[in-house]
Amino acid sequence: MFLTSFPAGPLQANCYILSMDGRRCVVVDPGVNAFEPVKELVAEHGLTVEAVLLTHGHPDHVGGAADVADHYGVPAYLHESDRELFDTSLLMPWALEIIDRFGVNHVEPADLRDLVGGETLELAGMTFTTEVAPGHRPGCLLWRTPLVEPVPQAPELTEIVFTGDVVFAGSIGRTDLPGGDDEAMRRSLRDVVLALPDTAALVPGHGPETTMAHERATNSYLTESYLR
Repeated sequence: MFLTSFPAGPLQANCYILSMDGRRCVVVDPGVNAFEPVKELVAEHGLTVEAVLLTHGHPDHVGGAADVADHYGVPAYLHESDRELFDTSLLMPWALEIIDRFGVNHVEPADLRDLVGGETLELAGMTFTTEVAPGHRPGCLLWRTPLVEPVPQAPELTEIVFTGDVVFAGSIGRTDLPGGDDEAMRRSLRDVVLALPDTAALVPGHGPETTMAHERATNSYLTESYLR
């Protein structure tokens, strides 16, 4: 397995490159200024990009989506509810400022495919399942894929979950932006996040990686007192 990441753009959104066979890969959330690092990493490791996976539509997560997907001629996948955020008239001033300041190519990828959650997709030799988890945005998706072989440093782990801005190490995504919904977030945490197995590695949209076991034990937003 090959998994690497780097924080991109002024909001330091994590971009990930994942391959299970060392040949084919997916790129997850290529955000602002992510295109050049993605190209360098893909070339350095001799990988073939086969898809771009997007956890939601905020510009800090999709700012490089068109550049990456169109350069490699591959599809990008996004929940249908967040496709609207490619319309700049719907973006907040902070997002428009980022697009302008950093020269973001804020257009839909040529092959942008809508999802609704609950899909199973075979991409780059991996099986991904999607789960919709609204709250931060209506179109937030968790992308889950099983580990095909044990990770030597953490042999107990059985799957990788790209959580975007739903849950972080010790925190959760904010709900005070357009499309945010606090009650929807609580439902997503109760019904989707807490249903994940303790053996899941969580790779979030910002900050360090964590595990479901650790977050279940330590994340105050996943406690009964917060969720009730």
